Amino acid sequence: MRTDGEDDGPDLRHHGDAEVRDGGRALVDLAVNVRAGTPPDWLRDRLAASLGSLAAYPDGRAARAAVAARHGLPAERVLLTAGAAEAFVLLARALKVSRPVVVHPQFTEPEAALRDAGHTVDRVLLRAADGFRLDPAAVPEDADLVVVGNPTNPTSVLHPAAALTALARPGRTLVVDEAFMDAVPGERESLAGRTDVPGLVVLRSLTKTWGLAGLRIGYVLAAPETVADLERAQPLWPVSTPALAAAEACVGPRALAEAAHAARRIAADRAHLVAGLRELADRGVRVAEPAEGPFVLVRLPGAAAVRHRLRGLGYAVRRGDTFPGLGPQWLRLAVRDRATTDGFLAALRRALG
Repeated sequence: MRTDGEDDGPDLRHHGDAEVRDGGRALVDLAVNVRAGTPPDWLRDRLAASLGSLAAYPDGRAARAAVAARHGLPAERVLLTAGAAEAFVLLARALKVSRPVVVHPQFTEPEAALRDAGHTVDRVLLRAADGFRLDPAAVPEDADLVVVGNPTNPTSVLHPAAALTALARPGRTLVVDEAFMDAVPGERESLAGRTDVPGLVVLRSLTKTWGLAGLRIGYVLAAPETVADLERAQPLWPVSTPALAAAEACVGPRALAEAAHAARRIAADRAHLVAGLRELADRGVRVAEPAEGPFVLVRLPGAAAVRHRLRGLGYAVRRGDTFPGLGPQWLRLAVRDRATTDGFLAALRRALG
């Protein structure tokens, strides 16, 4: 584990959706971390019903109250956003910080947003040799903004809540990106709903589990004064009426039960994928374990060439070299159903050949 200043290395704006674009050819998508087969029909119906209200300006009060109730918080601790990505931009623009630190490898948009807002960003780089585990002591003591994912994209590491709360201190904003936490059975290690951690900001996304990346909906959980600062940086009516309907629907009892069931299924499907990858250890394939998210990170020789061969075989996977702290030998694979995984593993064997 080491700290690095910002550089002009990895392309922080590269995301998994770019891997799936291949002209008119359809690729089997293991590059984007959105749950397959979503949104479900009942959610589509809720979205369709909201279209009758498009003539009115969006009113987010009901959705905000629903999100607050889901986490046992007052509404003034909730801010609805156009996806978690907007929240990173708001944090970068609204908070007055002098030494922001981003823990990598992780989702690159937080650092990109901070840079765009004129900040100099320091990095704490977690090492594969340590299982990409966080040592709170590695974060500089004078960092007044710390950003970390949990579970972390792309490493699939689930950091203990105690390790994250150890980063909190007066005068520091601690941003924990929990975009994939609802894919973890029981949401263990989550900090959502905690009000006893100074400076804590938790980000959640509804686009991953519910297949709403095109709708853009997420939210921030933070102290009321932080929420107020971020809200002042938002444009008017930043969340559309259909997105508000989705937020309200996706935190209701039916949705929570479905998400919990999906998390258990993802865990089983992930175990199947990891077992298949372990069988390729003699071909140099190594899995970053234990994986706890809806994706796994793998290291293999000639990964760039393998990725291109996989495209020729009809499969898209996410390159790893655009994540600070990783290199060209890494790939990220989304967890899919067993049939899709079996087809992918067969293609991977051919691509390794």
